[in-house]
Amino acid sequence: MNLVQEFILTGYLKDPMPVGSGPIGTRMYFEVKEGGRIEGERINATILGGGEWALMGPDGFIRVDVRLQAETDDGAFLYVQYVGLLEMNEPVQNALGNRVGTTFEETYFYTNPRIETGDERYAWLNTTFFIGQGHVLPDLGVEYRVWRPA
Repeated sequence: MNLVQEFILTGYLKDPMPVGSGPIGTRMYFEVKEGGRIEGERINATILGGGEWALMGPDGFIRVDVRLQAETDDGAFLYVQYVGLLEMNEPVQNALGNRVGTTFEETYFYTNPRIETGDERYAWLNTTFFIGQGHVLPDLGVEYRVWRPA
């Protein structure tokens, strides 16, 4: 399979609000801050806000569940949703606890973003499958390299 890098998504989270432990793990809610970016050759947008409903399972993985709104630099509105897996290994625990970053290589962090829009200029987003690899940035940030199958 050939993959083409489509964009980089960078976002920042506010401090978590614990929901608590339930039958399938511990849930936390993070508000997604305004101002993150989606940047690529065919799309450039600013994140307007959103939320992450992270679920920490007993297996040491966080089930990522993010929804956010973005506006392209030329005025189109986007709904972005992605789920994924983040392994809470030692580098990730250190990064989150001390608000420092990780590298892509030391992080098992994968997502599959889905983007919807009613703007015809970006209709291709509605029918494109994306695969993302992430890592932690300082101060509760994340960065994803996002590809599409060619």
